Amino acid sequence: MKTEYRKLGEYIRLVDVRNTDLKVNHLLGVSVEKCFIESIANTIGTDFSKYKIVKKRQFTYIPDTSRRGDKIGIALLTDYDEGLVSNIYTVFEVIDTSKLLPEYLMLWFSRPEFDRYARYKSHGSVREIFDWDEMCRVELPIPAIEVQQKIVNTYNAITKRIQLKQKINENLEKTAQCLFEEMRNTEDSTETSLSELAELTSSKRVFFDEYVSEGIPFYRGGEITEKRRGLPISNPLFITEESYSDKMKKYGVPASGDILITAVGTIGNTYMVTESDKFYFKDGNLIWFKNFKDNSNYIIYDFLNSKQFKNKIEQISIGSTQTALTISGLSKIKMRIPNDNALADYVRNSKIIQSSIQDNNTELVKLQELKQLVISRISGM
Repeated sequence: MKTEYRKLGEYIRLVDVRNTDLKVNHLLGVSVEKCFIESIANTIGTDFSKYKIVKKRQFTYIPDTSRRGDKIGIALLTDYDEGLVSNIYTVFEVIDTSKLLPEYLMLWFSRPEFDRYARYKSHGSVREIFDWDEMCRVELPIPAIEVQQKIVNTYNAITKRIQLKQKINENLEKTAQCLFEEMRNTEDSTETSLSELAELTSSKRVFFDEYVSEGIPFYRGGEITEKRRGLPISNPLFITEESYSDKMKKYGVPASGDILITAVGTIGNTYMVTESDKFYFKDGNLIWFKNFKDNSNYIIYDFLNSKQFKNKIEQISIGSTQTALTISGLSKIKMRIPNDNALADYVRNSKIIQSSIQDNNTELVKLQELKQLVISRISGM
């Protein structure tokens, strides 16, 4: 039997506790990623007695929705016993947690549909506000508390698995950098420019008259590099298999082991193409390394992610308003390559590391999709 929808106002109430005694000094902000963040505001001379105190399992949201794109800033405090938030923010709590779990309610707020609803219901001329009355009119299914807890437990189990995999990948990437630094300090090595080790070209900006609901992903530069972190691409464009085959022959297709690096805006983010990848570029904001000499793609990839290379980016990037990398600038950069035997050993170890990272990323994408599925199914209860 489908759960009856209830108005949220029956289950929540405003909280307005001010920091009058100045006992709380942990200032927090709220992000559109639905979490509390450490505030970076300049607080010199600020009167914290007017700020609001938020406690564990209480919510804070930013009524002004006009400056945050398509999302509303709202979060549930879970990591601290209490904190401070701006007095222009709204703090509220669940009246009876035996009827509605705050963690279940936060899952409801995490749905993209809630963001769209909040933006639609926001009103005002100078600033659009999603006020308290509108929040109280939100309707949602509130099943038995046991059902709510089961949903929350499932979501938390997936989240912990995601965090574990992300931590493993962080450690693997640190291991790769340790191997690279060790190799870089060997005496029997040769300094070689990147253009001598690989062919560098730009991704091609290609347009299509029509996109389809599924097929071959057609990624923007930033979306491709998000794949490195195991993030599912939100709202990707797709082209047909036929379009992919016909129109991409003259441009070439990214092959397993090729390296992509963002060249415009947020520069220097990298991605190594895997065997299972099948996609093409939506824009020309990437530089594409291919046709490598002597399996040098693994050592080049680690070099592009090293502190040594990051320090060189400022020297070769161009542009004032928007920074960019150029093929000519990258081509001139030199790195040290060990002798054949040492390079073979390095490639063997690096392959193991990158394969493990790629396997974890594949699982991360599935876990992220599963997490969103848990959230989306709440509305169908």
